[in-house]
Amino acid sequence: MKRILDSEKLNIIGARVKEARTKAGLSQKQLSEKLELLAVYTCRGSISRIENGQRAITDIEIDAISKVLNVSLDYLFGRE
Repeated sequence: MKRILDSEKLNIIGARVKEARTKAGLSQKQLSEKLELLAVYTCRGSISRIENGQRAITDIEIDAISKVLNVSLDYLFGRE
């Protein structure tokens, strides 16, 4: 399958996730635990790889992360 991304990163929101998580005062483990409360099972290691752009992220995970971190989808995608 042909890649649709032009860079080596597997997602475009990782840096914003890290920024929002840090502003919220949450560790990667705490974010993982809060996601689990929404039935989105993303381990701490996966959070790290998402933030570093080394892991693709699903739409369900993006939605849950925006809810937990109380940021908009536009913020995560850098549109605001």
